Amino acid sequence: MNCEVCQLKELDVEHFEIREVLRCIFHTIMFHRALGLLRPKDVDSELFDIIYTQCGDAEVEKKIEEKITQFIDRVEKHPNRKNQICLSFYEVKNKQASWFTNKVERFYWEYWYINLNVAHHPKGHSGKSNLSKVVDPGESASEERNARRTVLESSLREVMFQIIKFVNEKKDHIPAIPNLECVTFPYEISISSSSDSAFGMDVIRRMLQTGHPTMLS
Repeated sequence: MNCEVCQLKELDVEHFEIREVLRCIFHTIMFHRALGLLRPKDVDSELFDIIYTQCGDAEVEKKIEEKITQFIDRVEKHPNRKNQICLSFYEVKNKQASWFTNKVERFYWEYWYINLNVAHHPKGHSGKSNLSKVVDPGESASEERNARRTVLESSLREVMFQIIKFVNEKKDHIPAIPNLECVTFPYEISISSSSDSAFGMDVIRRMLQTGHPTMLS
């Protein structure tokens, strides 16, 4: 089975922006890979001038929120690392039964890698003054944050268009629809930091199971 991999553009975010950025990305992917009858719901982003669409399924929304919370917890524990979260879709197949078991195997056919570079502000840093500055520090910081937010919003839009471009161009690898009553294909969300060798080995293992992937960045 052919496997496609999409490395989404890396985004520079602050801690309080992580949840909303991941919501925009995850729900955009899930909506464009959704199946069956949907009750799509347009959502105005809480932080950005962006509208994204949810599948309208409570279980999907719950799982995404849980994984985002886990990701944020990991970022707090490893503040100086670039963190990665992966959404993957797979197909379930039954392998030949052995004496005691009927083995079920997952065949991964699509990976979405989301890379976030989370800004880390050490405690006490904001308390340092720079006497050479003529501009009010509060005003300067506010202007800098607004400029950075504008850049992030633009980059987030690029990522969402990257998702749409990918799903429109990459279709041959999609397996047969398993069940029209399902909202989505089977999927999972994995969390890691970019330095975790175990995560990298797990990706290689999956690729060996599903064949050599095609990269699109």
